Amino acid sequence: MASTSGGAPGKPQRIPKVAKVKNKMPAPVQITAEQLLREAKERELEVLPPPPKQKISDEDELKEYQLRKRKEFEDNIRKNRGLIGNWLKYAQWEESQKELDRARSVYERAIDVEHRNITLWLKYSEMEMKNRQVNHARNVFDRAITILPRANQLWLKYVYMEEMLVNIAGCRQVFERWMEWEPEEQYWHQYVNFELRFKEIDRARTIYERFVMVHPTVQNWIKYARFEERHTFTASARKVFERAVEFFGEDHMDEKLYVAFAKFEEHQKEHDRVRVIYKYALDRIPKQEAQDLFKSYTIHEKKYGDRAGIENVIVSKRKFQYEEEVKANPNNYDAWFDYLRLLESDGTVDQVHEVYERAIANVPPTPEKRFWRRYIYLWINYALYEELEAKDMERTRMVYKACLEVIPHKKFTFAKIWLLCAQFEVRQKNLAGARRVLGNAIGRCPKDKLFKGYIELELQLREFDRCRILYEKFLEFGPENCTSWIKFAELETILGDAERARAIYELAISQPKLDMPEMLWKSYIDFEIEQEEPQRVRELYGRLLERTQHVKVWISYAKFELSVAGEDMAARARKIFEQGNRALRSCEEKEERLMLLEAWRDVEEEAGSAESLEKVNKLMPKRVKKRRKVQTEDGMDAGWEEYYDYIFPEDEANQPNLKLLAMAKRWKEQKEKVEDDDDEEEEEGSTSSDEDDDDNNEIRGEGAGMLAMAKQWKKQRNTDEIDISGSEEEDGSEGGEEESRKKTKQLRKQKDPDKDSSSEEETRERKKEGRAEREDNSDSSSSSSSEDEDRQKKGKRRKRESSSSSSSSSSSEEEDETERDKERRKRIEGGEDEDADTDISDEDD
Repeated sequence: MASTSGGAPGKPQRIPKVAKVKNKMPAPVQITAEQLLREAKERELEVLPPPPKQKISDEDELKEYQLRKRKEFEDNIRKNRGLIGNWLKYAQWEESQKELDRARSVYERAIDVEHRNITLWLKYSEMEMKNRQVNHARNVFDRAITILPRANQLWLKYVYMEEMLVNIAGCRQVFERWMEWEPEEQYWHQYVNFELRFKEIDRARTIYERFVMVHPTVQNWIKYARFEERHTFTASARKVFERAVEFFGEDHMDEKLYVAFAKFEEHQKEHDRVRVIYKYALDRIPKQEAQDLFKSYTIHEKKYGDRAGIENVIVSKRKFQYEEEVKANPNNYDAWFDYLRLLESDGTVDQVHEVYERAIANVPPTPEKRFWRRYIYLWINYALYEELEAKDMERTRMVYKACLEVIPHKKFTFAKIWLLCAQFEVRQKNLAGARRVLGNAIGRCPKDKLFKGYIELELQLREFDRCRILYEKFLEFGPENCTSWIKFAELETILGDAERARAIYELAISQPKLDMPEMLWKSYIDFEIEQEEPQRVRELYGRLLERTQHVKVWISYAKFELSVAGEDMAARARKIFEQGNRALRSCEEKEERLMLLEAWRDVEEEAGSAESLEKVNKLMPKRVKKRRKVQTEDGMDAGWEEYYDYIFPEDEANQPNLKLLAMAKRWKEQKEKVEDDDDEEEEEGSTSSDEDDDDNNEIRGEGAGMLAMAKQWKKQRNTDEIDISGSEEEDGSEGGEEESRKKTKQLRKQKDPDKDSSSEEETRERKKEGRAEREDNSDSSSSSSSEDEDRQKKGKRRKRESSSSSSSSSSSEEEDETERDKERRKRIEGGEDEDADTDISDEDD
């Protein structure tokens, strides 16, 4: 085979080897290292078989075995001399070979290496005890505790061995040596329990004496006392508790010690001692550290005390609580009030005086009245306590005087304090002192309450001349205060001086500024009515109406005229109502005018005739529901809100467009009624006559004209205020087509007379052309009627679509309305007014 390459001739071509690509994709079955180890353990692949058992038959083999094992142990020790485990294995093997000397030698060598290893000493001593070498074990323990005196395990093993050997003296000696090193508490208890096991109570007491000095804690003293109590040494136990109280003193008092002491006395039925202990502790231990003490004291009194004792416990507890609160915040006046209330109910007068003095010493830090409002009641309560409870009048007078000196009267004052001080002097029959106090108050810091209180005092004393002088000063201080003017005039009225009272009223209403002028005028009018001066009353009403046109004034005036006896009282009242109605026409608040008309109607129902009542009813407005745009504080649109508006007859006449929607609504109902009748006739198979067609065309033509007028009016209407409901009160009688046509013509004439006349002529011409076409084209009447039916169906379909689209978004409503307007405009321009879509949107309705 010839070669095609450039190689040697005659040799076959070698195909190069294709490099194998190693598949580096993960295997479908993954095996973890944990799985491999688990399988190896399950199959026991690495477990070596145990060595064969060797039986020793003679002494030479035994010596050879011992030599080999010792050589192995020595090699291991030589490799790692500090590993105590090798030493322990070596010593235990020698012990198993009954070579105690060699085992001791191994232990001694190990101790030389690590003499502080407790385990090594314990194993050494256990070997000696196991082989009943007691003296050797004692020597080991003695050496161990000498080297390691803080190793409590060695001491425990030592005393345990001596106690097991019933060597009581030796065991006690070991304990004594151990206690010299002052070990922890539990090892002292071990010593005590050792002595108690052998009934050595005196020795145990001695141990406890040393123990509480070495470890002087409250719990150890309590254990010592309970030890004495447990062995029926009551006197000794009480003495231990007393020593403990003296030992800790008042600087390191602990409630646990006193609770235990009290419970001990309670077990001994010494309840008086218990109360003394609790009171002693409560007087000296801080409140936050004596919660358990209070609780135990309360439980004891509930079990063994009387009612007074229980209350005393509770009072003591609350006293401590209040003391802590006032210490934490001295200006917490509520805490002072609670504390003082507690002391007043269950405490001595001296204690109450002391706490009151401490409380009033905490003057508010800033001279602002809001910080002083609570503080001033401390003084008031203090004075009332001294007067009513302590019966100390001089001290009460001093309290009031000190309080008035503390208050910064130039910045603010408290009329209550002045009045209370004056009333106190009156109760003490010191009128001069009371007048002096109130005069000083009015001179330094005049207030309305001070004037009223002073005047009330003089009225009770029947000092009317003084009252007149005080009222004059009061009115000089506050001439705008209508109440003071009224009270002054009432005083003069009571005294029978009507002219003086009338002069006061005249002065009052002539003031340029008053806080409640309506009350003043009403009081003046009532005064003149009581004096039976109707002419003066009419003059006052006239003067008042010159200042204000409030509806209540008109109603009150009319009712007054109705109350004045006479034949023409109803006519006078009617005249006032008519004047008020004319005056309120320009009022923005239509509700006020409605109130006047309703009051007028009520009067006519009571004292008027049917004609006058009918006249008032014609003046009543119609209530319509409207909506308007709502804007937020930022000026953003927040949607629409509904509200009710009132349209009066004259407003309706001035604005004829207000009736347009009602007329359109009636026209729409008439059109729907005609269409329903046509549908019923079509279903029965009857055809409409020419006269009916003329009537329908006439209605539709009129409706198209009204629709055009409605659209024109809609463009001119204010978009911010839209009537959405029409009038709620209809005219009652529904006119026919002629009445609606007349009203439409009137509206057209009022709005655009020229345009109205031209549109009427065009409508008449279209009607004539329609009749002529129907007469000429009688053959095609069936086809035209079918077309009319199709148009009507389309109109109804559009109505349904418009009603369903009302729930869609506002954008779709606007698009549909635009399309319908275009279609209507085309049909009206093309003369198809009988098929024009006359549906009025919800917004126009």
